[in-house]
Amino acid sequence: MKTSDEFELYDLKVEVVGEANEMVCDHKVGDYFKLSGENLSFPPGQTFPIYPLAALLPILPAKQRDTHTNDWITTDMDVACPDPNCGALFRITRTGRTTFRHSDVTLVPLDKNSK
Repeated sequence: MKTSDEFELYDLKVEVVGEANEMVCDHKVGDYFKLSGENLSFPPGQTFPIYPLAALLPILPAKQRDTHTNDWITTDMDVACPDPNCGALFRITRTGRTTFRHSDVTLVPLDKNSK
C-alpha cells in the first residue's frame, strides 16, 4: 500500500498593524508580506526591514503548522518589533492552506514504516 507524501501548511500574512510608541524602523502600518511554504512574497515596490524580519522568522514555521487549541502559538497573533525603541506591532494571520509533497521539498526519503 503506497502512502501519500502530501502535507499541508498554513499560508500566512504578516502585517504591520499598529504601534505602541513611535515607530523608528523602516516600516509603516499596512506594510505586509506573505508566506507560502518557504517562500516570502512582498507587494511590488514594498520593502521590509531585516531586524523585525529576523525576529519574526523563528515563529513563522510554528504558525504554519497545526497546533493545539490551547497552545499560545495558536492564539497569540501579535509580535512586537525587536527594537526596544520602536513601537511597531506585527500581526501573523493564517490565511489559507497549501498542500505540499515531501518529495518536492527534500531529497531525504520517507521511512517505509512512517505513517
